[in-house]
Amino acid sequence: MRFAYRFSGLLGTVYRRGNLSFTRDGNSLLSPVGNRISLFDLKNNKCETLPLATRLNIVCVGLSPDGSLAILIDEEGAALLVSLIGKCVIHQFYFHKPVHSVSFSPDGKKFVVTKDNLAYLYHAPGKKREFNAFVLDKTYYGPYDETTCIDWTDDSKCFAVGSKDMSTWVFGAERWANLIYYSLGGHKDVIVACFFEENSLDLYTISQDAALCVWQCDTELDGLKPMPPKDAAKEKKAEEDDEELLEEPKGEEIHGKADPSEQDTRNKVKYSRVAKYFFNKEGDFNNLTAAAYHKKTHLLVTGFASGVFHLHELPDFNLIHSLSISDQRIASISINCTGDWIAFGCSGLGQLLVWEWQSESYVLKQQGHFNSMVSLAYSPDGQYIVTGGEDGKVKVWNTSSSFCFVTFTEHNSGVTAVTFTSTGYVVLSASLDGTVRAFDLHRYRNFRTFTSPRPSQFSCLAVDSSGEIVAAGSQDSFEIFIWSMQSGRLLDVLAGHEGPISSLSFNPMKCVLASASWDKTVKLWDMLDSWRTKETLIINSDVLVVAFRPDGRELAVAALNGQITFWDHDNAVQTGSIEGRHDLQMGRKELDKITAKQAAKGKSFTTLCYSADGQSILAGGLSKFVCIYNVKEQILMKKFEISCNHSLDAMEEYLDRRKMTEFGSMALIDEGGGGDEGVAIPLPGVKRGDMSYRHFKPEIRVTCVRFCPTGRSWAATTTEGLLLYSLDSGLIFDPFELDIDVTPSNIHKTLSQKEYTVAIVMAFKLNEKKLIQEVIEAVPSSEVDVVCSSLPDLYVEKLLEFLASAFETSCHLEFYLIWAHKLLMLHGQKLKTRSVKLLPVIQFLQKSIQRHFEDVSKLCEWNIYNIKYALAISQQRGMKRPAEETPGDEEELDSDSDYLMQEAHKDNLSS
Repeated sequence: MRFAYRFSGLLGTVYRRGNLSFTRDGNSLLSPVGNRISLFDLKNNKCETLPLATRLNIVCVGLSPDGSLAILIDEEGAALLVSLIGKCVIHQFYFHKPVHSVSFSPDGKKFVVTKDNLAYLYHAPGKKREFNAFVLDKTYYGPYDETTCIDWTDDSKCFAVGSKDMSTWVFGAERWANLIYYSLGGHKDVIVACFFEENSLDLYTISQDAALCVWQCDTELDGLKPMPPKDAAKEKKAEEDDEELLEEPKGEEIHGKADPSEQDTRNKVKYSRVAKYFFNKEGDFNNLTAAAYHKKTHLLVTGFASGVFHLHELPDFNLIHSLSISDQRIASISINCTGDWIAFGCSGLGQLLVWEWQSESYVLKQQGHFNSMVSLAYSPDGQYIVTGGEDGKVKVWNTSSSFCFVTFTEHNSGVTAVTFTSTGYVVLSASLDGTVRAFDLHRYRNFRTFTSPRPSQFSCLAVDSSGEIVAAGSQDSFEIFIWSMQSGRLLDVLAGHEGPISSLSFNPMKCVLASASWDKTVKLWDMLDSWRTKETLIINSDVLVVAFRPDGRELAVAALNGQITFWDHDNAVQTGSIEGRHDLQMGRKELDKITAKQAAKGKSFTTLCYSADGQSILAGGLSKFVCIYNVKEQILMKKFEISCNHSLDAMEEYLDRRKMTEFGSMALIDEGGGGDEGVAIPLPGVKRGDMSYRHFKPEIRVTCVRFCPTGRSWAATTTEGLLLYSLDSGLIFDPFELDIDVTPSNIHKTLSQKEYTVAIVMAFKLNEKKLIQEVIEAVPSSEVDVVCSSLPDLYVEKLLEFLASAFETSCHLEFYLIWAHKLLMLHGQKLKTRSVKLLPVIQFLQKSIQRHFEDVSKLCEWNIYNIKYALAISQQRGMKRPAEETPGDEEELDSDSDYLMQEAHKDNLSS
């Protein structure tokens, strides 16, 4: 059960590419993140990544009007029909070619998909159980070039399609007698967006050269006349004949006319251009890249490649706002149903912003590491995660909300290592810019900067359990620098290694530092004995990483030969080893000349971490797998595949024959490159690709893995972002000392006889969470003291673990706090003797209580503010007392407010 971990969230990446979509209520936002989808709950300030993934990066998302279904389409046209309620895949479909856009009709009965220069109208999957959820209705021909955008009329009768051939086409979802399908011109560049006016056929078209055309229709929506019915038998026969000739059915084919004759347009719907506006009169802006329109408020939002966005009121084209959110291209814009919030996505830096335009304030402002993350660390209570990236930024994330709440940008080069001190309020980071910085999480400032006498590039970092000694290893001078956190002074420089320092780790129980180096040694330094070398461990290969077990009695070492060795460092004796090279399963890169099996022979683990109880160890490296081993048995327990995204390199295990041509691999073809220089082939050892390339695929890799101190989850920094895996204890039946008499009926019978201690013991033997919760909540609060005192020691630990997990979801805060308080008071001395084993449980309990404390304290502060505000208003308006104010009024007001604050505080605690 301890290893029933499943994917629970993606942090560090908030937007990659594709279109943003607000949900029906306007309170949540769907954002594509690589080959996954993240759901941002803006009302409750939480983020959730759905536990499903496409094969390649998602390029477009279609959301149904009722918000229950979504269509996710990847780069090659593979689609997933997803239930947002059940968070699962309902149906898979392949469109055979890349899709440019997808849009549901407002009534939810149909949806349009555009690919190449065609528009396909499908019957939307309804609430009935259908075998094939994607049934093609009609195929529309018209544009000469690729299609770019779609918009529907409010009554779902017609839709408009924009194209790269600078034209916009208006099509009918049904056949209308007075509507011919012809194109609207008037633009000199690619159509970026087209929008219908509310309850009208009037149309706005926007092109990439920042021009807006207003088209007026001479017919209302009610004026569309249905086509007279045809002979059904002939129509059916014609369809059958067509389907015999075609490989795949195309439904009814409808051909538009680019230049209809006067006879064709007689007594038909006509469009006329009534206005044309330009956004860049001053020439300050370049290409227009994204647009969104809110029909009820007539609000048009346009984004540009320079990061500038405009808000206009249509049809008069009145400018409301003109602001800049960054210097990067705005890739996607979306407006929620009320028209208050505007979402912007910038793919260049991975930014996601939600802006409330009326109050001119940010609802959400998030940005991940736009280069890959290289390091992470959990806070001691497991509530926060700090990450460091090659972009030189240090970010701190909240694990419960998945949001970054502070970013430190003081480093001038890539961050190589990050860690928390034992208090959890100080973050330390080492960088290639030659500094180690300490950041205060109370005031969000850099209060210490540690440097070396000669400039050095720091590759690793460690801090002792007291938080007083800071150590950093250099990769160019082969030295270890020791500083005092209190004074900031350099205490000593440890020399002795003959190669770059690759990893540092402090013993949690002693002041002993382990340092690993490429010189095939691990040195142990006693910090209390004049910084002398206590022991030197000789390894067969270059050492990449070292890690101490949480109790400090064992040391794990990963070397370049792919082995993980375990050492009794007190006696300098090797106690075991794991051959992990074959478990990495390195993938084959597109331009590799050797097979994946041969490539894996030179690979090794680059990051290690013990689990919270010390019984297992996590290991990751240049692979898409993270391995978890049992230390005692030295066997592989499970392999986690961190990604199935084939948009990343080194994912294929075998050569794909479809990508091979007579000229070589398709990956060597630089599409649209031009020039006589040919295609640049990456140099050996290049992991991220040269920035001079027009296009490169990042290689999948795991740079750092860490177990949460609570033991309930673990995290890994990867090419895709920061992946969280949490313990899923609800999937496995795991009884404890189960007897034949322990049944749910017997437990209920014992509970009815008020034998609470026996009922709790029986419930823990059966180990069903809902039953345990039922039994514990049936105990009267007056009996908690007696039950806790009579509970066997073995079940005290289990009860503490249950209380910690119950705190996350239960609303009975005071009741569970009484249980936790009584258990710790009565059994504290006995628990202290097993503190090392119980530390993950205690930290899990602390994390849960701390989170509720922060929530309740915020609510109390808000109530206090409201009460003070109400009292101030009532005093101003004379509603508090009809009598004249006296000098004692202010004192009475303070006493009244204090009384009301105390009452509000009691109400909050009781709730």
